[in-house]
Amino acid sequence: MPRFFVRREQISQNDNVKQIKIVGDDAHHIARSLRMATGEKITICDMQGVIYDCTLNAITDDEVLAIVDSESPSDTEPKIYIKLYQAIPKGDKLESIIQKSIECGVSEIIPFSSERCIAKIDKKDAPRKAQRHNKIAESASKQSGRGIIPVVREALTFNEAMLDAQNADLVIFCYEGDNTISLKEILRENKDAKTISLIIGAEGGFSLKEVERAIQIGAKIACLGKRILRCETAPTFALSCIAYESEL
Repeated sequence: MPRFFVRREQISQNDNVKQIKIVGDDAHHIARSLRMATGEKITICDMQGVIYDCTLNAITDDEVLAIVDSESPSDTEPKIYIKLYQAIPKGDKLESIIQKSIECGVSEIIPFSSERCIAKIDKKDAPRKAQRHNKIAESASKQSGRGIIPVVREALTFNEAMLDAQNADLVIFCYEGDNTISLKEILRENKDAKTISLIIGAEGGFSLKEVERAIQIGAKIACLGKRILRCETAPTFALSCIAYESEL
């Protein structure tokens, strides 16, 4: 069944009938691309974890009205709120990371710059990139049946990212060097964590200075196994491990 996202203000109630208004690109997609007709069924999410099963009531190119048949909490959202702090990789790898991370249950994505990043932050271009990344996040959320659309924020510096990350119940800093703890051990020792900051490097990994800074904010320095993972593989692997320990 087609899935769409709306804001709460697009949901209204008249008498005993709850109605949802879909506008813009999604309305055009329903009318022109999908060629749907009144009486057909769709699923609508309010971006706050509530799912509405609806029947289309009126369709134009600019606006679609749907009647709510039933509503329920989304059962696709993880119990843990996970922020992924991803050091900026080169090329379009971040786009793939966004897609796969959302499929794996991430709640928020924060790109950041580190010492060994090849790609650098362009402050002037940051709003445009964030807009594109959030479009990718919306598409991935629809495809994977999420109840929310995880936000992709504008890029931070390394220190800004560490200051933001330290507020979680558990901070996991993924590192391929010495003196690390296995991710499995960290997760099993912190089963009560409701929020996790997951920090992953770019192609060159992290410097020792950055590892020391992570330790200062209370991060657990984690190993992701015996093999070295590509920067675009590591987030999917780590998020899958978190999902296994907390959901399955």
